[in-house]
Amino acid sequence: MITLSRADARRLAVRAQLLGAERPTGLSDTVRALWELQNDPASYVARSADLVLWSRLGSSYDPQWLRDALEEQALIELQGMILVPEDVALFRAEMDAWPVHDWQEGLSVWVEANTGCRLDILARLRADGPLPARALPDTCVVRWRSSGWNNNRNVNRMLDALIQRGEVAVAGPRLYDLAERVYPDVEVPSLQEARHERDVRRLRSLGIARGGSAGEPAVVDGVRGEWRVDPAVLDSRFSGRTALLSPLDRLVYDRRRMTELFEFDYQLEMFKPAAKRRFGYWALPILHGDRLVGKLDAAADHCAGVLRVDAVHEDAPFPKRLAAAVRAEIADLAAWLRLDLA
Repeated sequence: MITLSRADARRLAVRAQLLGAERPTGLSDTVRALWELQNDPASYVARSADLVLWSRLGSSYDPQWLRDALEEQALIELQGMILVPEDVALFRAEMDAWPVHDWQEGLSVWVEANTGCRLDILARLRADGPLPARALPDTCVVRWRSSGWNNNRNVNRMLDALIQRGEVAVAGPRLYDLAERVYPDVEVPSLQEARHERDVRRLRSLGIARGGSAGEPAVVDGVRGEWRVDPAVLDSRFSGRTALLSPLDRLVYDRRRMTELFEFDYQLEMFKPAAKRRFGYWALPILHGDRLVGKLDAAADHCAGVLRVDAVHEDAPFPKRLAAAVRAEIADLAAWLRLDLA
């Protein structure tokens, strides 16, 4: 059993997420190392995927790189995550065996009841794809019922199912096509092999994680329970830096892991009433070395041409060097967004 201090565990996590002093250089290599890059549309400061990439690549990163890579299928979006094309094969076995999860059973019954609509969509894509969802026929005989936002959104729900089945793929921003024209034609591993390799990639991207079979068991001083780590990275040197993170950044996305390893008090408060927010609508966690030290409450106002900084919440008073480093990151963020600071 490997025993780690909290500082050791944090450094594993920071280094695995490419947030150490040495920055990565290429877009595809960065996405490959991060394993899954969440393509969330929220853009209060900038789109989350762009913020994640800026935090790693720095202000040389141009968001158009990601748009172009998705359009050219140098990167591929799969169920809201951006992957390098070769990694899609690790999900194909589940697509071939669909439905494989209990939560997919109800959707499977609905798709079967609407086989005609499924075939109509596939035929339209085969003839004219790639196409946006609004260009696809809704010939469902059984409407999709939900108490949420997707009630009666039959085409969107069918597309979700066809992506899970491996018949349709996202072919670019808001475009869909036949999966055979998007995904690489490579050998698909068995379901067991694919799940194991995904577990390996997940652990490699996180550095330290709960659950799974990859790596070796470990305990962290002061934290209950067992973790998994890759022994090959335990002796790597660590040199940190200061970074502003997306609220959906994988370093902080698992709030339980964040709390246990970083002892960081943070919540995404965009769904809270303004009067109940402590840190801000879309507050950016502030990383310094191997510690999460505060939150930046800021918003990009492109109409006014400014990045509005409402507050820098310091978990403990910042020493002068840390305060200067955070100010430099905020200035860099504004310059990257081509906005003035306000």
